[in-house]
Amino acid sequence: MSGPDLKTAAMKAWLYGLPLIEIAATRARGLSFGQSLNTIGHVRSLATPKHRAVTTPNNDTLYSSAQLDLSQGPVTLSLPATGERYFSLALMDAYSNNFAILGTRTTGPNGGTFTLVGPNAAAEGRHVVRAPTNHVWALARIVVYSAADLEAAQQVQSGLSIQGPAAPTPPPAVKRSAPWQEYFAALSALMAANPPPVTDRALLDEIAPLGLEEEFDAERFSAEQAAEIEAGLAEARLAVRRGGVTGDHFVDGWSYPSATLGDFGQNYHYRAAVALGGLAALPPVEALYMRARGDQPRGLYDGLKAYRLHFPAGRLPPVESFWSLSLYEATEEGQFFFADNPLDRYAIGDRTEGLTYNEDGSLDIWIGAASPGEDRASNWLPAPAGPFALFMRTYLPKAALLDGVYRLPPVEAVD
Repeated sequence: MSGPDLKTAAMKAWLYGLPLIEIAATRARGLSFGQSLNTIGHVRSLATPKHRAVTTPNNDTLYSSAQLDLSQGPVTLSLPATGERYFSLALMDAYSNNFAILGTRTTGPNGGTFTLVGPNAAAEGRHVVRAPTNHVWALARIVVYSAADLEAAQQVQSGLSIQGPAAPTPPPAVKRSAPWQEYFAALSALMAANPPPVTDRALLDEIAPLGLEEEFDAERFSAEQAAEIEAGLAEARLAVRRGGVTGDHFVDGWSYPSATLGDFGQNYHYRAAVALGGLAALPPVEALYMRARGDQPRGLYDGLKAYRLHFPAGRLPPVESFWSLSLYEATEEGQFFFADNPLDRYAIGDRTEGLTYNEDGSLDIWIGAASPGEDRASNWLPAPAGPFALFMRTYLPKAALLDGVYRLPPVEAVD
């Protein structure tokens, strides 16, 4: 077992396993608040700065979440009729891939009942969805059009239910910052419960020196080998912070996601970066996420400066549903959360009440910690007095946006 091979194996294995670790941690948080496996919990309000369970939350939709264990049998998903209201129920496997999305785009506005089964279970019927792993995270999003619409959205949300058999309590989760011995032991157990797809075989062979597909034994490594593993983890932790939901290719100051977002295939590094900076991101066809590149380190913006996003007349984001621009304060680890502000406004978009358009039909959004003035306050997206990030979400993007025919205008600094 050569030193460099072990270091590389540890680096690749840490990145490969990060989505399993992060989803297991999300599962554990839900259980710590009293929610059982194979049941659904509803968040009845839009996300605020108090919501820090999952990075990069949206302020557009109500969330409902369920952690499922299909090892004991199938689970029944009952979806409400939603009419024209945007709704999606994303079903993610243990590796964070969206293997199915039920809702507005795919199953239509009339709701229905679906049976979710594990990878090896027998199944009959027309409305059966087969999961690649026994552990599944089901995450629903229901749009809220305005403050006055919240109650109506909650009523739709109440029509979403999940019924399934009781399941055993999972073992305690570990943090991504855990020592390598704990991290890889937990990862080995998660991989045993959720066997990797055969299409990951090449990568699994590369990380085989760690013995993750067996019962992981940290004691078999010498002190010198342990140092190699430590070096691999340090390299992985540094590398993952350079990624994110969106890619490194910028057009007019905006980066656009990879086509593999949300269903990653063998793009393991990207999958790990999204697990850290945008866990549970939807695939582009469902929602296209773009991040603006700021003028500060790490691509961030400075809240003490003023910025403007100007949409020419007739050049708003082309969507079938809605769009919104969200602002987040950035953590040192590379995660993003809403920040307190005097308007309690964390996103601005085509549903924002009182949004004012210019006489020629164009739209200006003003961004910064300081108010842009009373006449512009309706179009102000407040920022913290520090580093922040901007993300654009477009739900059910039209072909022009998906194909790159339409591009967002740049965010400009205001003197």
